[in-house]
Amino acid sequence: MSTIPACPQCTMENTYLDGDNIVCADCGHEWPVNAATAADDAADAVIKDASGNVLADGDAVVLIKDLKVKGSSITLKMGTKVKSIRLVGGDHEVDCRMDAGNFMLKACYLRKV
Repeated sequence: MSTIPACPQCTMENTYLDGDNIVCADCGHEWPVNAATAADDAADAVIKDASGNVLADGDAVVLIKDLKVKGSSITLKMGTKVKSIRLVGGDHEVDCRMDAGNFMLKACYLRKV
């Protein structure tokens, strides 16, 4: 098992070291080795919902606000229940699957069920 992290852009694990950078062979994205350790530290940070409850992988959450999907005519309605979330690092902390598709959401628009 490789200790080189997956690509933050395409999430594929086909990455390799090239000097002081890590390179993704699939999408060509490059980032410094130091940024990879900072991203791992950010992923270990505690993620809280709108009510201040700590979220974990596999939790069920509910949307507390209607959310318009950027670049689409889809609107995710308030009160929609999302099961089995996955926490990821970055600006949009929650990765989930709904009937309308797969989405990355901010935890501030979610409430733990």
